[in-house]
Amino acid sequence: MMEKKAEIIVKDLTVGYGDFILMKDINFTVNQGDVFIVMGASGCGKSTLLTVLTGLKEPKEGDVFIHGTNFWKADTQSRMEIMKKNGILYQSGALFSSMTLAENIAMPLQQYSNYGKKEIQELVSLKLALVGLKGFEEFYPSEISGGMKKRAGLARALALDPKLVYFDEPSAGLDPISAKLLDDLIIEISQSMQTTIVVVTHELASIFSIGTNSIFLDVDSKTIIGNGNPRELLKNPPNEKVYNFLTRGEKNVK
Repeated sequence: MMEKKAEIIVKDLTVGYGDFILMKDINFTVNQGDVFIVMGASGCGKSTLLTVLTGLKEPKEGDVFIHGTNFWKADTQSRMEIMKKNGILYQSGALFSSMTLAENIAMPLQQYSNYGKKEIQELVSLKLALVGLKGFEEFYPSEISGGMKKRAGLARALALDPKLVYFDEPSAGLDPISAKLLDDLIIEISQSMQTTIVVVTHELASIFSIGTNSIFLDVDSKTIIGNGNPRELLKNPPNEKVYNFLTRGEKNVK
């Protein structure tokens, strides 16, 4: 079996605000094709870690290698080139309310590609069809449901065929059926497009249904206290905190 290529390598990472240390001694690898889960209790630094990986917040110490490049040690232009190859879906979908879905998805293609108008229109329709929104090109965000906004945001994140896609609490605010549909879509994209996916979430249903690898961030020790496939962590928990999180504190779940 071929060894998987590492898309992200994090080494000895320390992240904080001023003198406050939020997390320290963070080490993990995200391999190509992973659906990698970042989980932990509220306040552990899940979303902040995502801002470090996506180039929005510089760490205090440590290294973040993305596609083989030491991201925070690289120059600004090199970081921008890496960021163009990655997509992100925010909690709200982060669509521009004054633009139609087609205009929202076309924007990154207009800014960062050399495609002509007709090619962009075709790609926009393709991306919307991919997320189950064929025919909604001229709808505005206010005219569609929360689940559809998330899928439209995903279509925009996929506009430039990224190698990596980051999700920040993708199921937040969704009903169970819409959340399940989004989980299914994440799996489909991972498998059909060979896209590596990093998901910040505390939703157990999503963690177990989509996760192939994971880390568990601990609020108290400010570091990783569990890593591996979430289903394996449930079978063989490394400590009580991870077990309680994965079982919601219920006993005899395994």
